Amino acid sequence: MAKRLFIAATRQNEGKTTLSLGLILALKKRYKNIGFIKPIGQRYVMKGSLKVDEDSVLIEKVCGMDCSLKDMSPIAIERNFTREYLRHPDPDALVNEIESSFAKVAEGKDLVIIEGTGHAGVGSVFDFSNARVAQLLQTPVVIVSSGGIGRPVDEIALNQSLFKEKGVSVIGAIINKVIPEKLDMVREFVAMALARLDLNFLGAIPLQKYLSSPTMAQIVDDCKAEVLHGDEFLKNACEKIVIGAMTPHMALNYFSPKALVITPGDREDIILACLSMSMTSGDASEALAGIVLTGAIRPHPNIMNIIKKTKIPVVLVKQDSYNCASKIHDLIIKLQPGDMKKIEIVEKLVEEHIDINKIISSMGE
Repeated sequence: MAKRLFIAATRQNEGKTTLSLGLILALKKRYKNIGFIKPIGQRYVMKGSLKVDEDSVLIEKVCGMDCSLKDMSPIAIERNFTREYLRHPDPDALVNEIESSFAKVAEGKDLVIIEGTGHAGVGSVFDFSNARVAQLLQTPVVIVSSGGIGRPVDEIALNQSLFKEKGVSVIGAIINKVIPEKLDMVREFVAMALARLDLNFLGAIPLQKYLSSPTMAQIVDDCKAEVLHGDEFLKNACEKIVIGAMTPHMALNYFSPKALVITPGDREDIILACLSMSMTSGDASEALAGIVLTGAIRPHPNIMNIIKKTKIPVVLVKQDSYNCASKIHDLIIKLQPGDMKKIEIVEKLVEEHIDINKIISSMGE
Protein backbone atom coordinates (compact mmCIF):
# COMPACT_ATOMS: atom_id res chain seq x y z
CA MET A 1 0.00 0.00 0.00
CA ALA A 2 1.40 3.39 -1.02
CA LYS A 3 2.48 5.85 1.62
CA ARG A 4 0.34 8.94 1.53
CA LEU A 5 0.48 12.53 2.73
CA PHE A 6 -2.30 15.14 2.83
CA ILE A 7 -1.28 18.79 2.35
CA ALA A 8 -3.74 21.10 4.11
CA ALA A 9 -3.68 24.82 4.89
CA THR A 10 -5.14 27.29 7.35
CA ARG A 11 -6.82 29.30 4.59
CA GLN A 12 -6.83 29.75 0.81
CA ASN A 13 -3.72 30.92 -1.04
CA GLU A 14 -1.27 29.91 1.68
CA GLY A 15 0.88 27.98 -0.78
CA LYS A 16 -0.46 24.40 -0.76
CA THR A 17 0.02 23.85 -4.46
CA THR A 18 3.46 25.45 -4.47
CA LEU A 19 4.48 23.25 -1.54
CA SER A 20 2.92 20.12 -3.10
CA LEU A 21 4.85 20.77 -6.33
CA GLY A 22 8.12 21.37 -4.48
CA LEU A 23 7.63 18.29 -2.30
CA ILE A 24 6.91 16.06 -5.29
CA LEU A 25 10.04 17.30 -7.08
CA ALA A 26 12.09 16.72 -3.90
CA LEU A 27 10.54 13.34 -3.13
CA LYS A 28 11.10 12.13 -6.70
CA LYS A 29 14.79 11.99 -5.74
CA ARG A 30 13.91 9.59 -2.92
CA TYR A 31 10.96 7.58 -4.31
CA LYS A 32 10.69 6.02 -7.74
CA ASN A 33 6.93 6.29 -8.25
CA ILE A 34 4.89 9.20 -6.88
CA GLY A 35 1.23 9.96 -7.49
CA PHE A 36 -0.87 13.09 -6.94
CA ILE A 37 -4.56 13.72 -6.37
CA LYS A 38 -6.65 16.75 -5.48
CA PRO A 39 -9.91 15.02 -4.54
CA ILE A 40 -12.00 18.20 -4.46
CA GLY A 41 -11.08 21.27 -6.48
CA GLN A 42 -12.72 24.69 -6.48
CA ARG A 43 -10.98 26.24 -9.49
CA TYR A 44 -11.26 24.13 -12.60
CA VAL A 45 -10.39 24.36 -16.27
CA MET A 46 -11.88 22.48 -19.20
CA LYS A 47 -9.78 19.74 -20.75
CA GLY A 48 -11.89 18.54 -23.62
CA SER A 49 -15.20 17.59 -22.01
CA LEU A 50 -13.63 17.17 -18.55
CA LYS A 51 -13.68 19.68 -15.71
CA VAL A 52 -10.38 19.28 -13.85
CA ASP A 53 -8.77 21.30 -11.10
CA GLU A 54 -6.13 23.70 -12.44
CA ASP A 55 -3.60 22.62 -9.79
CA SER A 56 -3.83 19.03 -11.00
CA VAL A 57 -3.09 20.23 -14.52
CA LEU A 58 0.02 22.03 -13.24
CA ILE A 59 1.30 18.99 -11.32
CA GLU A 60 0.58 16.65 -14.23
CA LYS A 61 2.51 18.78 -16.72
CA VAL A 62 5.46 19.74 -14.52
CA CYS A 63 5.96 16.43 -12.71
CA GLY A 64 5.02 14.08 -15.54
CA MET A 65 2.40 12.07 -13.67
CA ASP A 66 1.38 8.85 -15.40
CA CYS A 67 -2.24 8.74 -14.14
CA SER A 68 -5.22 10.35 -15.83
CA LEU A 69 -6.18 13.93 -15.09
CA LYS A 70 -9.72 12.80 -14.30
CA ASP A 71 -8.42 10.59 -11.47
CA MET A 72 -6.08 13.32 -10.27
CA SER A 73 -9.10 15.64 -10.01
CA PRO A 74 -12.22 13.52 -9.48
CA ILE A 75 -14.56 16.24 -8.15
CA ALA A 76 -14.63 19.78 -9.55
CA ILE A 77 -16.95 22.13 -7.69
CA GLU A 78 -18.87 23.94 -10.38
CA ARG A 79 -21.18 26.89 -9.87
CA ASN A 80 -24.36 25.12 -8.69
CA PHE A 81 -22.70 22.07 -7.11
CA THR A 82 -23.37 22.99 -3.48
CA ARG A 83 -27.02 23.96 -4.00
CA GLU A 84 -27.72 20.80 -5.99
CA TYR A 85 -26.05 18.67 -3.32
CA LEU A 86 -28.09 20.29 -0.53
CA ARG A 87 -31.28 19.60 -2.49
CA HIS A 88 -30.30 15.99 -3.27
CA PRO A 89 -27.44 14.88 -0.97
CA ASP A 90 -25.63 11.73 -2.08
CA PRO A 91 -22.49 11.27 0.03
CA ASP A 92 -22.02 7.67 -1.09
CA ALA A 93 -21.55 8.80 -4.69
CA LEU A 94 -18.78 11.19 -3.64
CA VAL A 95 -17.14 8.51 -1.48
CA ASN A 96 -17.13 6.10 -4.41
CA GLU A 97 -15.72 8.73 -6.76
CA ILE A 98 -12.90 9.75 -4.41
CA GLU A 99 -11.98 6.20 -3.40
CA SER A 100 -12.07 4.91 -6.96
CA SER A 101 -9.86 7.72 -8.28
CA PHE A 102 -7.43 7.41 -5.38
CA ALA A 103 -7.08 3.67 -5.96
CA LYS A 104 -6.17 4.29 -9.61
CA VAL A 105 -3.71 7.07 -8.74
CA ALA A 106 -2.08 4.97 -6.00
CA GLU A 107 -1.72 1.79 -8.07
CA GLY A 108 1.96 0.87 -8.30
CA LYS A 109 3.03 4.02 -6.42
CA ASP A 110 5.41 4.29 -3.48
CA LEU A 111 3.85 7.54 -2.30
CA VAL A 112 0.80 9.68 -3.08
CA ILE A 113 0.58 13.40 -2.33
CA ILE A 114 -3.01 14.51 -1.65
CA GLU A 115 -3.76 18.24 -1.85
CA GLY A 116 -6.66 19.70 0.10
CA THR A 117 -8.73 22.81 -0.60
CA GLY A 118 -8.46 25.72 1.82
CA HIS A 119 -8.73 25.14 5.56
CA ALA A 120 -9.75 21.93 7.32
CA GLY A 121 -13.45 22.79 7.25
CA VAL A 122 -13.77 23.70 3.56
CA GLY A 123 -16.31 21.37 1.97
CA SER A 124 -18.31 20.79 5.16
CA VAL A 125 -21.38 22.28 3.48
CA PHE A 126 -21.58 19.18 1.25
CA ASP A 127 -20.31 16.68 3.87
CA PHE A 128 -16.74 16.49 2.57
CA SER A 129 -14.48 18.82 4.50
CA ASN A 130 -10.74 18.40 4.09
CA ALA A 131 -10.75 16.63 7.45
CA ARG A 132 -13.40 14.17 6.20
CA VAL A 133 -11.44 13.49 2.98
CA ALA A 134 -8.22 12.88 4.94
CA GLN A 135 -10.17 10.49 7.19
CA LEU A 136 -11.64 8.69 4.17
CA LEU A 137 -8.20 8.19 2.63
CA GLN A 138 -6.57 7.33 5.97
CA THR A 139 -3.75 9.79 5.50
CA PRO A 140 -1.62 11.88 7.87
CA VAL A 141 -1.65 15.64 7.36
CA VAL A 142 0.84 18.48 7.07
CA ILE A 143 -0.65 21.95 7.64
CA VAL A 144 0.69 25.00 5.78
CA SER A 145 0.23 28.50 7.14
CA SER A 146 1.91 31.80 6.35
CA GLY A 147 3.27 34.81 8.18
CA GLY A 148 5.03 35.00 11.52
CA ILE A 149 4.33 33.38 14.87
CA GLY A 150 1.03 34.21 16.59
CA ARG A 151 -1.62 34.07 13.87
CA PRO A 152 -0.21 31.07 12.00
CA VAL A 153 0.11 28.96 15.17
CA ASP A 154 -3.38 29.96 16.35
CA GLU A 155 -4.86 28.92 13.01
CA ILE A 156 -2.83 25.72 12.90
CA ALA A 157 -4.26 24.79 16.33
CA LEU A 158 -7.79 25.52 15.12
CA ASN A 159 -7.35 23.33 12.04
CA GLN A 160 -5.64 20.59 14.04
CA SER A 161 -8.73 20.30 16.26
CA LEU A 162 -11.02 19.48 13.33
CA PHE A 163 -8.63 16.86 11.95
CA LYS A 164 -8.34 15.40 15.45
CA GLU A 165 -12.13 15.20 15.73
CA LYS A 166 -12.11 13.03 12.59
CA GLY A 167 -9.33 10.81 14.00
CA VAL A 168 -6.76 12.15 11.52
CA SER A 169 -3.12 12.53 12.55
CA VAL A 170 -1.48 15.91 11.93
CA ILE A 171 2.23 15.20 11.81
CA GLY A 172 3.46 18.77 11.63
CA ALA A 173 3.27 22.23 10.11
CA ILE A 174 5.16 24.46 7.70
CA ILE A 175 5.23 28.26 7.81
CA ASN A 176 5.29 29.84 4.36
CA LYS A 177 5.99 33.39 3.12
CA VAL A 178 8.11 34.42 6.09
CA ILE A 179 9.83 37.82 5.89
CA PRO A 180 13.45 36.79 5.24
CA GLU A 181 14.86 39.00 8.01
CA LYS A 182 12.60 37.23 10.54
CA LEU A 183 13.28 33.67 9.38
CA ASP A 184 15.53 32.62 12.27
CA MET A 185 13.19 34.09 14.88
CA VAL A 186 10.14 32.40 13.32
CA ARG A 187 11.93 29.06 13.21
CA GLU A 188 12.87 29.27 16.88
CA PHE A 189 9.56 30.36 18.34
CA VAL A 190 7.20 28.47 16.01
CA ALA A 191 9.08 25.27 16.80
CA MET A 192 8.51 25.96 20.51
CA ALA A 193 4.82 26.76 20.00
CA LEU A 194 4.16 23.70 17.83
CA ALA A 195 5.86 21.42 20.35
CA ARG A 196 3.21 22.57 22.87
CA LEU A 197 0.60 21.31 20.37
CA ASP A 198 2.49 18.03 19.96
CA LEU A 199 3.28 18.90 16.35
CA ASN A 200 6.55 18.73 14.42
CA PHE A 201 7.96 21.95 13.06
CA LEU A 202 8.80 20.94 9.49
CA GLY A 203 10.30 24.17 8.19
CA ALA A 204 9.79 27.82 7.30
CA ILE A 205 10.00 29.14 3.74
CA PRO A 206 11.12 32.74 3.17
CA LEU A 207 8.90 35.07 1.21
CA GLN A 208 9.91 35.35 -2.43
CA LYS A 209 8.22 38.36 -3.99
CA TYR A 210 8.95 37.01 -7.45
CA LEU A 211 6.75 33.95 -6.84
CA SER A 212 3.72 36.10 -6.01
CA SER A 213 4.24 38.46 -8.96
CA PRO A 214 1.92 38.05 -11.97
CA THR A 215 3.47 37.49 -15.36
CA MET A 216 2.43 39.52 -18.37
CA ALA A 217 0.85 36.33 -19.76
CA GLN A 218 -1.42 36.07 -16.70
CA ILE A 219 -2.37 39.73 -17.04
CA VAL A 220 -3.23 39.19 -20.70
CA ASP A 221 -5.45 36.21 -19.80
CA ASP A 222 -7.21 37.76 -16.80
CA CYS A 223 -7.71 41.22 -18.32
CA LYS A 224 -8.57 39.86 -21.78
CA ALA A 225 -5.84 42.08 -23.21
CA GLU A 226 -4.70 42.34 -26.81
CA VAL A 227 -0.96 41.96 -27.30
CA LEU A 228 0.30 44.85 -29.45
CA HIS A 229 3.95 43.88 -29.18
CA GLY A 230 6.22 41.40 -27.45
CA ASP A 231 4.59 37.95 -27.41
CA GLU A 232 8.03 36.51 -26.68
CA PHE A 233 8.35 38.61 -23.49
CA LEU A 234 5.05 37.65 -21.83
CA LYS A 235 6.88 35.55 -19.21
CA ASN A 236 8.12 38.79 -17.62
CA ALA A 237 7.09 38.98 -13.96
CA CYS A 238 5.61 42.28 -12.73
CA GLU A 239 6.93 43.10 -9.27
CA LYS A 240 5.51 46.63 -8.99
CA ILE A 241 2.59 48.56 -10.51
CA VAL A 242 2.95 52.18 -11.61
CA ILE A 243 -0.06 54.14 -12.88
CA GLY A 244 1.15 56.68 -15.43
CA ALA A 245 -1.04 59.62 -14.47
CA MET A 246 1.69 62.19 -13.77
CA THR A 247 4.10 64.19 -15.89
CA PRO A 248 6.85 62.19 -17.64
CA HIS A 249 9.47 63.98 -15.50
CA MET A 250 7.79 62.70 -12.31
CA ALA A 251 6.99 59.29 -13.81
CA LEU A 252 10.66 58.55 -14.38
CA ASN A 253 11.15 58.66 -10.60
CA TYR A 254 8.72 55.74 -10.22
CA PHE A 255 9.89 53.57 -13.10
CA SER A 256 12.08 50.71 -11.92
CA PRO A 257 13.18 47.30 -13.20
CA LYS A 258 10.33 44.75 -13.38
CA ALA A 259 7.69 47.47 -12.95
CA LEU A 260 4.40 47.32 -14.86
CA VAL A 261 3.25 50.68 -16.18
CA ILE A 262 -0.49 51.20 -16.64
CA THR A 263 -1.46 54.29 -18.61
CA PRO A 264 -4.13 55.43 -21.09
CA GLY A 265 -3.26 54.69 -24.69
CA ASP A 266 -3.24 58.41 -25.54
CA ARG A 267 -0.63 59.31 -22.90
CA GLU A 268 2.10 59.23 -25.51
CA ASP A 269 4.38 61.28 -23.26
CA ILE A 270 4.33 58.52 -20.62
CA ILE A 271 4.71 55.81 -23.27
CA LEU A 272 7.77 57.54 -24.73
CA ALA A 273 9.25 57.93 -21.25
CA CYS A 274 8.86 54.16 -20.75
CA LEU A 275 10.44 53.42 -24.11
CA SER A 276 13.37 55.75 -23.49
CA MET A 277 14.14 53.94 -20.23
CA SER A 278 14.14 50.63 -22.09
CA MET A 279 16.26 51.82 -24.99
CA THR A 280 18.89 53.45 -22.76
CA SER A 281 19.30 50.33 -20.62
CA GLY A 282 21.47 47.65 -22.17
CA ASP A 283 20.62 45.08 -19.49
CA ALA A 284 17.31 43.23 -19.87
CA SER A 285 17.13 42.80 -16.08
CA GLU A 286 16.90 46.60 -15.76
CA ALA A 287 13.93 46.89 -18.11
CA LEU A 288 10.27 47.41 -17.32
CA ALA A 289 8.18 44.24 -17.13
CA GLY A 290 5.60 45.64 -19.51
CA ILE A 291 3.13 48.37 -20.40
CA VAL A 292 -0.66 48.11 -20.23
CA LEU A 293 -2.49 50.69 -22.34
CA THR A 294 -6.02 51.35 -21.10
CA GLY A 295 -9.28 52.66 -22.53
CA ALA A 296 -8.89 50.65 -25.75
CA ILE A 297 -6.90 53.60 -27.15
CA ARG A 298 -4.25 52.55 -29.64
CA PRO A 299 -1.03 54.54 -29.86
CA HIS A 300 -0.21 56.59 -32.95
CA PRO A 301 1.44 54.45 -35.70
CA ASN A 302 4.72 56.34 -35.23
CA ILE A 303 4.71 55.44 -31.53
CA MET A 304 3.98 51.82 -32.45
CA ASN A 305 7.04 51.80 -34.71
CA ILE A 306 9.19 52.77 -31.74
CA ILE A 307 7.48 50.21 -29.49
CA LYS A 308 8.36 47.46 -31.93
CA LYS A 309 12.06 48.23 -31.54
CA THR A 310 11.99 47.47 -27.80
CA LYS A 311 11.89 44.32 -25.69
CA ILE A 312 8.95 45.55 -23.61
CA PRO A 313 5.62 43.71 -24.01
CA VAL A 314 2.84 46.22 -24.67
CA VAL A 315 -0.82 45.18 -24.33
CA LEU A 316 -4.16 46.93 -24.76
CA VAL A 317 -7.24 46.63 -22.50
CA LYS A 318 -10.74 48.10 -22.57
CA GLN A 319 -10.85 49.06 -18.88
CA ASP A 320 -9.79 52.43 -17.53
CA SER A 321 -6.49 52.66 -15.64
CA TYR A 322 -7.99 52.52 -12.14
CA ASN A 323 -10.13 49.43 -12.75
CA CYS A 324 -7.33 47.72 -14.64
CA ALA A 325 -4.86 48.34 -11.78
CA SER A 326 -7.41 47.13 -9.21
CA LYS A 327 -8.00 43.92 -11.15
CA ILE A 328 -4.27 43.21 -11.50
CA HIS A 329 -3.71 43.96 -7.80
CA ASP A 330 -6.41 41.45 -6.83
CA LEU A 331 -5.19 38.65 -9.10
CA ILE A 332 -4.73 35.28 -7.43
CA ILE A 333 -1.27 34.34 -8.61
CA LYS A 334 -1.04 30.66 -9.48
CA LEU A 335 2.00 28.86 -10.82
CA GLN A 336 1.71 28.03 -14.51
CA PRO A 337 3.38 25.04 -16.24
CA GLY A 338 5.50 27.43 -18.32
CA ASP A 339 6.85 29.33 -15.30
CA MET A 340 10.08 27.34 -15.32
CA LYS A 341 12.12 29.93 -13.42
CA LYS A 342 9.50 30.05 -10.64
CA ILE A 343 9.33 26.25 -10.53
CA GLU A 344 13.12 26.02 -10.15
CA ILE A 345 12.93 28.49 -7.26
CA VAL A 346 10.15 26.46 -5.58
CA GLU A 347 12.13 23.24 -5.85
CA LYS A 348 15.21 24.89 -4.33
CA LEU A 349 13.22 26.51 -1.51
CA VAL A 350 11.64 23.20 -0.48
CA GLU A 351 14.96 21.35 -0.55
CA GLU A 352 16.70 24.05 1.49
CA HIS A 353 14.02 24.96 4.04
CA ILE A 354 11.80 21.89 4.58
CA ASP A 355 12.84 18.87 6.64
CA ILE A 356 12.01 16.24 4.02
CA ASN A 357 13.46 13.38 6.08
CA LYS A 358 11.31 14.28 9.08
CA ILE A 359 8.21 14.28 6.85
CA ILE A 360 9.13 10.84 5.48
CA SER A 361 9.78 9.35 8.92
CA SER A 362 6.57 10.89 10.34
CA MET A 363 4.39 9.37 7.60
CA GLY A 364 5.07 5.83 8.83
CA GLU A 365 3.97 2.90 6.71
